[in-house]
Parts: sequence; structure tokens; C-alpha cells
Amino acid sequence: MDNRDERLAATFVELADTLVSDFDLVELLDTLAIRCTELLGVSAAALLLAPPGIELRQVAASDSGYALSDLLAMAQHDGPAWQSHHEVRVIGPIDLDGARTQWPDFTEAAERVGYREMCAVPMRLRDQVLGALLLLNIHPAKLSATDVQLAQALADAATIGILHERVLRQQIDLVTQLHTALQSRILIEQAKGILAARTDTSVDQAFELMRGHARRHLRRTSDIARHVIDTRGTLPAPENS
Repeated sequence: MDNRDERLAATFVELADTLVSDFDLVELLDTLAIRCTELLGVSAAALLLAPPGIELRQVAASDSGYALSDLLAMAQHDGPAWQSHHEVRVIGPIDLDGARTQWPDFTEAAERVGYREMCAVPMRLRDQVLGALLLLNIHPAKLSATDVQLAQALADAATIGILHERVLRQQIDLVTQLHTALQSRILIEQAKGILAARTDTSVDQAFELMRGHARRHLRRTSDIARHVIDTRGTLPAPENS
């Protein structure tokens, strides 16, 4: 295995590893942008994402210089990345002469900062489209068909990692919500028994007392239940008393 193959294998592992506790989306995408320059030999790479309900936005780039930043600000609504995201297909590679008619403003801006070739691949998995990976070169006709296929594979790996992390986070959130609900139910059941004994009522009546008090004072029933447990059977005083 040559050095490029080793770096490529390591990159796919990096892009897929979203199970670590300190996972950082921006760091993942910065890694992808930098690895594209190393593995594909492009001059610059950038990731533009479009969260649900939000237009395409730049979130990572291999170069933090002002020249590229200005170009990427334009790429959010013009140029190959924008088109790749909206049409969900590879755009390019295309040199500036071939792009002038299609994206005159973006092409002029790219030429001003020295780029002569551009290409974009979508970040997508089945029917979910997250954005696009934009590749820029200062030399024309440098990206091969194999390079573009590799760029798409890297973008796909990053997309799978992002979506996997999102599903995992949703599952963790659900487990947390269920745990909280279970703990609240335990508190309420304990408080019902305590309040029923203290007021000489049934547990159902005790529950209605707590729930009615919570509604009148815009409190959660579980909070009222905790108060009943802590005070061994009294309801909290009204908020405005």
C-alpha cells in the first residue's frame, strides 16, 4: 500500500468516526476539506451545507484566507457548488473559459483570486441532500475522472457520518426523555401515596390535587410531587402568596 492509499484509508476512518464523545461537525468537515487538497492535489476545497429551511452556507474550507472566503460567500448562491447541491449531481470539472456563460459573476470572482478549474460534488445519501463539496484548482484540466469519483466517495463518507451522528444523537435524546419521564412517574406515584395518607383521601384524589395545583400555578406535576415528598405531605404555597 503506497502513502496515498494509507492516507486515503485513514481519511475514511476519520470521516466515519462519529461515535466519539467529543464529535465536532466543523472539525469533521475541516478534515474533509484539508484531505481533499492532500489526496486530490486540488488547490482549495470547501464544504457548503444547507440545514433544513436554510440556504446553502459555507461551513469549512482548506484555506481561511480572505480571498477564498469572499469567493465562498458567492458560492452559496452561485456557481458549481450551488448547482451541484440543487441538482444533486456532479458539476465539472470545468475550466473558467467553459464556465463564463453559465456563471459569469462567480467565474470572474474565481479568476480574480487565481483559480482556473472548478468542480463540485453533492453531499447526499439516497433522498437526503446536505450540501456540496467544492474543489478549486489554480491549474486547468488537473482533475481526472478518478479524482472526481474519489471526491464523491469522500463526500459520501462524510455525509453518512453526519447522518449517523444525527440519528445517534436523536436516540440518546429519546433515551434521556424516557428516563426523565420514568423518574417523574416514580416521583408522582410516591407523592400520591404520601399526600393521600396526609389528607386522608384516595391516591386518585391526591393526584388530582397535585395536578390541579400544578396547572393553576403553571408548574410541572413532577415538581409539585417532589415538594410533597420533601415536605412529607404538603402542597407548596401559591406563587403570589
